[in-house]
Amino acid sequence: MVLGAIGPGSVVIIAIVALLIFGPKKLPELGKAAGKTLREFKNATAGLADDVDPVKDNKKDADK
Repeated sequence: MVLGAIGPGSVVIIAIVALLIFGPKKLPELGKAAGKTLREFKNATAGLADDVDPVKDNKKDADK
């Protein structure tokens, strides 16, 4: 599923369903947990991408 395919109406419907399922007191906690998870995932994948970057490796070899 492409994120660009989700329109503003869909986001509103998803937010309403989440509010009904989890309740207003639990949503901020879920949002914070989701943000922390995404941040950790981004940091972990950025480290992997730095370790294995063939373009940078080729430039280093060409400079030698």
